[in-house]
Amino acid sequence: MKLLDRYNRVTLITTIVVMVITGVIYYQAISWILTNQIDKDLVVEENEVFDGVKLNHHLPQVFDSNDQQISFYPAIAGSVTREFINTAYYNTNEKENESGRGLISSVTVNGKYYKILIVESKVETEDLIRIIFFITIGVILLLLLILLITNRLILKRLWKPFHEIMKELRLFNVTDNNDLLKVDTDTDEFEELNLAVINMASRVKHDYKDLKHFTENASHELLTPIAVINSKLDTLIQTENFSERQSKLLNDLYTAVNRLNRLNQSLLLLVKIENKLEHSREQIDLQAVLEEMIVQFDEIFQDKQLKLSCTLDDKHIYASRYLVDILLNNLISNAIRHNYVGGQIAINLTANSLIISNTGENDALPDDDIFKRFHKSSGSEGSGLGLTISRQICENFDFSLAYEFLAPYHTFTVQFDKPVENLSLH
Repeated sequence: MKLLDRYNRVTLITTIVVMVITGVIYYQAISWILTNQIDKDLVVEENEVFDGVKLNHHLPQVFDSNDQQISFYPAIAGSVTREFINTAYYNTNEKENESGRGLISSVTVNGKYYKILIVESKVETEDLIRIIFFITIGVILLLLLILLITNRLILKRLWKPFHEIMKELRLFNVTDNNDLLKVDTDTDEFEELNLAVINMASRVKHDYKDLKHFTENASHELLTPIAVINSKLDTLIQTENFSERQSKLLNDLYTAVNRLNRLNQSLLLLVKIENKLEHSREQIDLQAVLEEMIVQFDEIFQDKQLKLSCTLDDKHIYASRYLVDILLNNLISNAIRHNYVGGQIAINLTANSLIISNTGENDALPDDDIFKRFHKSSGSEGSGLGLTISRQICENFDFSLAYEFLAPYHTFTVQFDKPVENLSLH
């Protein structure tokens, strides 16, 4: 849930709760004030009765009224307690009972004791309370609506710098030379966030450049000693006769040096790919390239007695021929290297994908690790960079590379139409 929606929800719930509580209190307060006013009117009528009795020495004459009634009842002396009551008021015009407020009192006239009941209608008072209450609720709801609309507009404007910062972060690429743009904002927190992001991006790029230069320099520096070692080994072999043990040692040295040389070349290639130094692109007939590469691997297929099945549709891509050759060579070599004698390899090319499947071990490879640098299975003689280079090549051309295991096949899929979201590896 977005922060703005969460804030509006909390504001709305809080406002409704406060409105309900304050509405009840407000209603009771108005009701009490108006009831108190009616009680004062009843007291005034009571005093008029007392004054009339004192002046005329008899009960005052009772007149019918639309909103007030006064009644006198004979009673036992001292039996009446003065009090205000909520009672019914009979409306003679409407011929029905209404809500009323009454005052019970007593008076003595010429030695006779009377109970006085003064009743006043509360209909107008209750109508007034309802009108005031609904007007107040309407005003509060209108204010709440205005508050929500204003908050949405103002907060959306206030959060605009934050969304711009997030946009810059999503577009951030450590290999780009462009720096993050400074977002104009008057909000101190967003300005501080923007400066922190810019400084972080600058440090990341600086560290990346240092690491890249180190890798490039280290790989280039390794070329000379590797070449010297190879040259010295060649000279050494040509000078003397060696025993079987010495020949084995020299063979081990050659193997180690060749492996070191392949590793160094892979590192140099990876640096080139990551930094997009391989810019030459052309229209490539992928079907023809695959057919040519399969012919090159034909002898290896036969030596390992591998059964190859191919379904190649017409497919053209715009990419670097050099990198495409490396990608296909890595994937096919991987399918051969991790297969067993008499195993199967299936290569399927469609308009949307290239799928290379091979038999091999019955356990799936670790999805999270196979594309990491220097990760390789036990017993592998590779450098551990083949799949890393393959994925990097795919990303350079906006392809995706995924792995899945459906027994007995290990399958690598190059998807030419890369999904918007990151492709999950199964």
